[in-house]
Amino acid sequence: MRYFVTGGAGFIGSNLVDRLLANGQEVVVYDNFNTGLEEFLAEAGKSPKFSLIKGDNLNLIALTKAMKGSDFIFHLAANADVRFGIEHPEKDLQQNTIATFNVLEAMRSNGIKKVAFPSTGSIYGETKIIPTPENAPFPTQTSLYGASKLACEGLIEAYCEGFGFQAWIFRFVSILGERYTHGHVFDFYKKLLENPGELLILGNGCQKKSYLYIQDCLDAMFFSIDKFKDSVNILNLGIDEYCQVNESIAWITTCLGLNPKLKYTGGERGWIGDNPFIFLDTAKINNAGWKPKLSIKEGIIRTLEYLMENKWVLEK
Repeated sequence: MRYFVTGGAGFIGSNLVDRLLANGQEVVVYDNFNTGLEEFLAEAGKSPKFSLIKGDNLNLIALTKAMKGSDFIFHLAANADVRFGIEHPEKDLQQNTIATFNVLEAMRSNGIKKVAFPSTGSIYGETKIIPTPENAPFPTQTSLYGASKLACEGLIEAYCEGFGFQAWIFRFVSILGERYTHGHVFDFYKKLLENPGELLILGNGCQKKSYLYIQDCLDAMFFSIDKFKDSVNILNLGIDEYCQVNESIAWITTCLGLNPKLKYTGGERGWIGDNPFIFLDTAKINNAGWKPKLSIKEGIIRTLEYLMENKWVLEK
């Protein structure tokens, strides 16, 4: 099998690439390196089954040419900047929705029928159903990121119906682990390196979040592709627990041996569009036989340990 991975130099993408190569697959990475790092592909680059193409998903001609000969698409490239979405609203539209349309068109031109797509639990907005199942009604969208990902889902479903595609759409909680380059563990650790005596926290620290370790996430993706065979397969990927931001801070500071003064900006949201309670119902994939190996605390500590050993990532 020849796998084509958009955003393959990113956090999730590069870990996926390593797993595919370890399984003996041929892999083509397509990345514009706006946020991806070539360092993350150092091991992959040693494999004769790996190739890298620098390109942008907004260039449909180049994308279509690069995708030729592939069998399966992992479309991971996206703008994941949820927090600052209102400062550049066009970015979510272009890099998420339009880019996904181009990926689907490139697939259609090349006769490729299978695609896996990471969506987000943010599409549920501030749902009243907790934990939130895949068939929960969609409330008002609260972030441009979530809205753009929901639009991507609709496009993919329409291509499955209209052109005979088969898709696996994964609604993630926040993912963390090795090569993690943005998110609360990254932000808190960087702040504590700069000032070990004080930590600024957006919101009130009582926000409830769920997190999934990267290797558990990849296990779930591979499991789902093997197990679920409908035309459109939509699955929540997460863990059967959540934590408050304050709990995560305690784990991080204890691991670092610090006792900083905590300063809060106030309110139940860290920023506009921040959902104060994210907890997905993962019964669908759990009942099929998949379970995560690491707890949220274990995933957070492992992420922190990676950042401590790879401080260069903080400067990228």
